[in-house]
Amino acid sequence: MTHVPTYGEWTDTQDSETVTVDGHSLDVAYYDAGAGDPVVFLHGIPTNSFLWRDVIGPIEGERRVVAPDMVGYGNSSMYDGFDRSLRAQEVAIEGLLDALGIDEVSLVGHDLGGGVFLRYAAHNPDAVDQLVLSNSVAYDSWPIKTITDLGLPETARETSVEELQGMLDGLMRDTLYGEGASEEFLDGMKAPWASADAVTSLVRNASATNTSHTTEIDPADVTAETLLLWGAEDEFQPVQWAQRLAEDIPDAELVALDEANHWVPEDRPDAYREHLAEFLL
Repeated sequence: MTHVPTYGEWTDTQDSETVTVDGHSLDVAYYDAGAGDPVVFLHGIPTNSFLWRDVIGPIEGERRVVAPDMVGYGNSSMYDGFDRSLRAQEVAIEGLLDALGIDEVSLVGHDLGGGVFLRYAAHNPDAVDQLVLSNSVAYDSWPIKTITDLGLPETARETSVEELQGMLDGLMRDTLYGEGASEEFLDGMKAPWASADAVTSLVRNASATNTSHTTEIDPADVTAETLLLWGAEDEFQPVQWAQRLAEDIPDAELVALDEANHWVPEDRPDAYREHLAEFLL
């Protein structure tokens, strides 16, 4: 069994590159392991790259795995005053791939990360050979009310670190399937949001959720072989959105995992790992 790192072990292995987005110099922290054809994993809101720690083992045994923290998240730049929208995150990913010398890539995205990769695959069809979307934002399926409320400007001014930590803890516990959540996972998801600057960053991340950044994309432009690996019990991005993507993306297969809510890599890591390895390897 591959060792699953703790959050501290995960962050200790991270490297960093500086990218330019809209004239802002932003540091992107990322996990990088393995060798071979690259696979890039991207998380959503309010998570970070630690989301993937329990499902990448078989992949990094045979391919290079890169898992960034989106700008505004994790150990990437969090300072106030730059765009964190899907459009901006796509630019940041393009900068990171360029810095790492990656021209052709397979992509695995969850939640907002899936929305970023849907854009990237539609805009760069020759560069993406495989695409995995898990409980991803698409069309006008988002933002959900929880996120729009979080993104109100007064939330940054009026919410303490302790209040935000409590909100995140409740959100995760309430939407992880059954009793599948480990305290280690919860702690890893909350750890980056433990300062006043981080509270502001998460609020800005939430305020940057822009429906236009997925409605302007035509999924039919995606030419990559696509796996829609979805938690079937998701209350945030219901499986009906995956069914619509399966109809619109020319080469797409839908696998819906029962007993899995929105955080499907955590709810069903064994099944997720198995399907991911079968598709990517």
